Amino acid sequence: MSSPETGRSAGSGGWGTLRLLGNELSTQFRRWRTWAMLAALALIPVLIGVALKLVGGSSPGRGPAFLDQITNNGLFVGLAAVTVAIPLFLPLTVSVAAGDAIAGEASHGTLRYLLIAPAGRVRLLIVKYLAAAVFGIVASLTVVLVGTLVGLALFPIGPVTLLSGAQVPIGEGLLRLLAIAAYVAVSLLGLSAIGLFFSTLTSVPIGAMAATAILAVTAQIIGAIPQLDALHPWLFTDRWLDFADLLRAPVVWDSFVSNALLQGAYIVVFGAAAMLRLSRKDILS
Repeated sequence: MSSPETGRSAGSGGWGTLRLLGNELSTQFRRWRTWAMLAALALIPVLIGVALKLVGGSSPGRGPAFLDQITNNGLFVGLAAVTVAIPLFLPLTVSVAAGDAIAGEASHGTLRYLLIAPAGRVRLLIVKYLAAAVFGIVASLTVVLVGTLVGLALFPIGPVTLLSGAQVPIGEGLLRLLAIAAYVAVSLLGLSAIGLFFSTLTSVPIGAMAATAILAVTAQIIGAIPQLDALHPWLFTDRWLDFADLLRAPVVWDSFVSNALLQGAYIVVFGAAAMLRLSRKDILS
């Protein structure tokens, strides 16, 4: 039998990778855990919208960004919800998805089977990473889309006043919301790579999940300490909240590009580390 690293079979090649990814996504989105996490994320904009509907608007400058704009324009529910979710809730759910990627298979005794028939280590890592990235995209869209629907249901909707003071039509405002969801999804790509690496270090999924989530919180704490500002540009969390540049006229894309490059660097470094670790790991189960 050919080795799992070099062997070829009917399932090899691009089509085999897509089929493996389809199976992985199907498994992931059949889990109650996945839907429970998405429901918890969806609850954030619901709670924000209902609370403001019941008690009235927030005073300017108090609470999360965009909160004081919601009662005037419901489209800001999604923006406020993203601002609340990205420091903790989104990273926590992505940490669960990425940390479970390899460690979960090892704990269930299915990792050896996956490597032999016929994934191979590199392809399995790529598929697991893509599945975690897809979850991050779905999670980001969940917060923004549910927030938009809550805003439509509970508050008046109108032209969106941008940070630069200009107003754009509702349609363009919705497109900018989707761009912000894309920005947030890109922000989580580096964390997914870190979680995947931690997942190769252990057969205990909760350990990889916890390590990933703790690192995300630690990076944000470091980012909030002015005395450590020399480290800030290197943190994968450094540009997580810079999506406000997408609410200017004209749109400023510099932050989006810089964030994508930063996350790409983390993907390369931790993806390579994960491949190196898994290639040298003895798979006993």
